Amino acid sequence: MRLSFYEVGEIVGAQNDFRVYPDSSLTGMEFDSRQIKAGNLFMPLKGARDGHTFIGLAFENGAVATLSEKSLDCPHLLVSDVLLAMQQLASYYIDKLQVDVIAVTGSNGKTTTKDMIHDVLATTYQTYKTQGNYNNEIGLPYTVLHMPDNTQKLVLEMGQDHLGDIELLSKIARPRISVVTLIGEAHLAFFGSRDKIAQGKLQITSGMPNGGLLLVPDDPLVEPYLPSQQKVVRFGPEAELRLTDLCEGKQSLRFESTAVEGTIELPVTGKYNATNAMLAAYVGKVCGVSDEKIKRAFSQLQLTRNRTEWKKAKNGAEILSDVYNANPTAMRLILETFSAIPKNSGGRKLVVLADMKELGDASCQLHAGIADSLGENLDKIYLYGPEMRPLAEALIGDKRLSYFASVESFEALIESLQNDLKPQDQLLLKGSNSMNLAAIVEALEG
Repeated sequence: MRLSFYEVGEIVGAQNDFRVYPDSSLTGMEFDSRQIKAGNLFMPLKGARDGHTFIGLAFENGAVATLSEKSLDCPHLLVSDVLLAMQQLASYYIDKLQVDVIAVTGSNGKTTTKDMIHDVLATTYQTYKTQGNYNNEIGLPYTVLHMPDNTQKLVLEMGQDHLGDIELLSKIARPRISVVTLIGEAHLAFFGSRDKIAQGKLQITSGMPNGGLLLVPDDPLVEPYLPSQQKVVRFGPEAELRLTDLCEGKQSLRFESTAVEGTIELPVTGKYNATNAMLAAYVGKVCGVSDEKIKRAFSQLQLTRNRTEWKKAKNGAEILSDVYNANPTAMRLILETFSAIPKNSGGRKLVVLADMKELGDASCQLHAGIADSLGENLDKIYLYGPEMRPLAEALIGDKRLSYFASVESFEALIESLQNDLKPQDQLLLKGSNSMNLAAIVEALEG
């Protein structure tokens, strides 16, 4: 980190006379006192517990200074709001390092697209990206303040739970390129409609400079919110940016697109990942990455854990795990992919679907609507969670159905799968992260 104690004091507008303390070069910052290392600046945020409680521990662990919302007897910078100061500092740090910011949001695919953009740009530039799901008002500035000093390209994921979340993040990061992957139903409970979700996602342009680049799906919902001061490129089957000659395999994808010359191959499944890769390829081209390097990056792709990936049960059965999160669009897409994969000789196709959270008043209708995506080539369907009841009711009479209504049924579901799953079978698991399907995958892996 290329910041000094005095420099931070100036940037955050510290209200105390911080120059009574010695200046020092900071080695980093943390808001978790347990993660503090020698020379760090402590950020005592207020959450379930007030970080100010742990200032003493932070100094014991090596902090040289802290931000604080109250006066202290140790080296500190007095501010009215520690989180706001952290955000201001992140925005300043982007300017100081003169880093080029690429922002990614969307109801589906934002983490995968972020990973792909990072891998493409890293072939040519010193590149850093959002780690894990640090994509909110705390995680984004934390990411910025942890990027290496030599970073040239910074790929930031932006999430939203409420209208205005992405506007804040965009104004902190001021991206030159922004990507909106999809307008889906994620967090519908907080927004009420896909139109409001679109409005929130398009607020990613709030901090963009004039002449920036915005990639958006060819969806009528985005039209009212498109900016006039940025270049807009639409993607979709009939749009300027589109896929051609898509070939989907069990563990791979091959396609061509208008983004780059020639064929792109990916070591992952799911045709939605072809769209994500096309967006990453286009960003790479805009940033001057050669077609050859783009294709090489995709051939060596490593995605964030718990996104769509094949695993093996301890008895040899194949597991398609997509357990990080779920909404109706994502669930339909993965069912389409799984249904298109040929069965193993003598094997069956089994599906475990769990509750999709935060769908609000539309939850019953959206869960029930998944019935249309459960084609005849699926041999057994396990539904888990109370919000899956409407789908279970829509499938009444379907002999493939096993329904586990409550949280107390979790162990019963695992036991049933362990007894039912045969070595030649293929099993898909999909549901919201809070349904803990990852634990089922681990149990089946042994």
